[in-house]
Amino acid sequence: MAYENVCKQSLLYEGELVPCKLGDQEIVIMWPDGGKPKAYEARCPHEGVSLGRGDFNGRILYCTAHGWVFDGHSGKCLQPTGWAMKEYPMRLENGMVQVDIAGG
Repeated sequence: MAYENVCKQSLLYEGELVPCKLGDQEIVIMWPDGGKPKAYEARCPHEGVSLGRGDFNGRILYCTAHGWVFDGHSGKCLQPTGWAMKEYPMRLENGMVQVDIAGG
C-alpha cells in the first residue's frame, strides 16, 4: 500500500466533512457523529458530481446536484439504494491523515 499525506489530522473534527486532493484525485474525509473518520472518492456515483461541496450534517451526506443521500458511517447510498461511495484505506500517522488511493 502507498499511503500519502492528504491533510493534517488537526483539520478533522467529528461531524464534519473535509474535501482534499491527492494528485488529480478529489477525495473527502468524512467523520460521522459517533463513528470513525473514513476516506472516500469525492465523486457521486450518479453523474460524477463532486461530493466535496456536499451538505453533511454529521450523519448524512447530501449531493447538492441531484439530491442523492449517503450514510456517513458506511458511504452507502440511502436514496436511491444500491449504490455506495468508493472508500479508500486511510490511517492517521504522525499527526497526518494518510490515504491510499491505489488500495481502494
